[in-house]
Amino acid sequence: MNSFLGIDLGTTHSLAAIVDENGARVLVPPGAESPLVPSVVALLEDGTILVGNAAKNLSLLHPERVIHSAKRLIGRTKAEVALEAATLPYRIVEGPGGRALVRIPLKDGAYQDWSPEEISARILAEVHRRALAALQAQGREIQDPSLRQIVLTVPAYFDEAQRQATKRAAELAQLEVIRLINEPTAAALAYGLGEREQANIVVYDLGGGTFDVSVLRVQEGIFRVLSTHGDTQLGGDDFDRLIQKAMLEQIEQETGAKPKESPQILSQLRLAAEALKKRLSSEEEGGLEIEVAEGNKTTFHLTRKTFEEWIQPLVERSMRAVRASLRDAELLPADVDEIILVGGSTRVPLVSRLLEEEFQKPPLSSIDPDLAVALGAARQGAVLAGKSQDLLLLDVVPLSLGIETLGGAFAKLILRNTPVPCSHTEEFSTQVDKQTGIDINIYQGERELVKDCRKIGSFKLTGLPALPAGLPRVAVTFTVDEQGLLRVTARELRTGKTASVEVRPSLGICEDEVRRIVSESIEKAGEDMGAREAIDLRNKAEAVLKGTEAALRAGGEGLPPEQAYSLKKAVSRVKKALGKKDEEQDTLALHQALEELSSLTGQLADDLISSAVSKALKTEKNG
Repeated sequence: MNSFLGIDLGTTHSLAAIVDENGARVLVPPGAESPLVPSVVALLEDGTILVGNAAKNLSLLHPERVIHSAKRLIGRTKAEVALEAATLPYRIVEGPGGRALVRIPLKDGAYQDWSPEEISARILAEVHRRALAALQAQGREIQDPSLRQIVLTVPAYFDEAQRQATKRAAELAQLEVIRLINEPTAAALAYGLGEREQANIVVYDLGGGTFDVSVLRVQEGIFRVLSTHGDTQLGGDDFDRLIQKAMLEQIEQETGAKPKESPQILSQLRLAAEALKKRLSSEEEGGLEIEVAEGNKTTFHLTRKTFEEWIQPLVERSMRAVRASLRDAELLPADVDEIILVGGSTRVPLVSRLLEEEFQKPPLSSIDPDLAVALGAARQGAVLAGKSQDLLLLDVVPLSLGIETLGGAFAKLILRNTPVPCSHTEEFSTQVDKQTGIDINIYQGERELVKDCRKIGSFKLTGLPALPAGLPRVAVTFTVDEQGLLRVTARELRTGKTASVEVRPSLGICEDEVRRIVSESIEKAGEDMGAREAIDLRNKAEAVLKGTEAALRAGGEGLPPEQAYSLKKAVSRVKKALGKKDEEQDTLALHQALEELSSLTGQLADDLISSAVSKALKTEKNG
């Protein structure tokens, strides 16, 4: 019996779950106390690699060799992770294409550079090994090939590059990804909300390093993601850093030590800050003793009230994303039936309190927030394995996708928040006579001009028939599969010539950038539409001008002198308007000149047809 594992690759912890004849459950191998595997990898001086708790336990002794939070680096440049790099005890260097790599020292001045994908692959391999050990202890045949097929979770706002990088990590671990599933969507599946006839659900997922919020609608067993927002630079790690910062300041003031210069002390403080944060989730205050050096100690004390004051701006930042996601879904807080908490950082009482104030109802928390995503991924694995047909999952495209057209305009073929899988085709043509090739430049974004969007790929369609401009018919098809991966195909309909590309950009964009793109498109909508209309007007004017001049060359000699003069004068005005630089004056003057020329070309077409008919009749009569 096939069983696809569900794996939650988290920033702080990772784990596996399965749905089989014994039901839905997380997998814990014999002797292990928890299903959670710390998402930590260590490389020792002699080349030994440790993963999980064994690696985490070395973080105090060898912090420069112990890699945590690799998920925050995946698919990103060194420049983009500069903020994190300043607080990490290990070294970040720039690799090919500017991407972030982790440099780990070895013996005799040597070093090893690891990509975030390689680090994530080690974690996935360990999670998979533990899952097989758990199944074997339960009498399961672990040679079953389906056990190497997984449903793998990703933050909802991971873009194309980050999803591809995550998928590559699984491939490096010799695992086959059957489906990438958004983490908040998986959480809704874990709660079995697909059994409701209809419900609107908000999934608030605050993990160690990333934040996602999704608005889902379930109707007659069909899940649909109405909207998603998120921030890959917001999580419990940020809460820890605020505590760590206060600890550093106190140590410097009380002891005169410079703990920032010691990777060992930085790592010790990071673990201490995390432990104190967890303690404050259940207690009103807490304290701990910090040993800076032998015989040099300080006591750090913190109340929940002070801690919540520190993190209030961060939690409010997440609430702004919640409200934005509701606006995108065209819902009010009163329209929401359930709120689901996911991620260990949601245990912080301030999170539940602000959510309850916003929605006037308490969030669901009956499932351990650390386990919900993996359980939901396993449920989706059961659907894909054919064990359950009562759930249909529809994710959405996070940013609009399209191509560059004449004048730098952005033609959107698939709009933001379109459910996936999806496909859309539009026809385009050439702009120059006898043009035999077309460059297809692919963009994602919400603005009207490509200069304000992000280029994610390109390819060229060649072998077009050498016809006059506008006659070749090129069908461009955008297809987004279930995993959110994009394929673009261009086909010339007369010849059947085809070219295509799978968009696999080498680097991703961080989620605050995604949120900025969406909000900026709203703020500058008026300005963008004005610029887009100006481009469309110019393109139309150039086309009318070209057609008019061609018509005059073909049959203009038969026109009355007065009509010919009026047409030439109108043509001259359009050319003059096209040559102006002042954008506002250009648009107004061009619009007026084009209106005049268009009114005259209508009469020109009638006259040319009448002239042609008269000539034909005269020829027939004389014949």
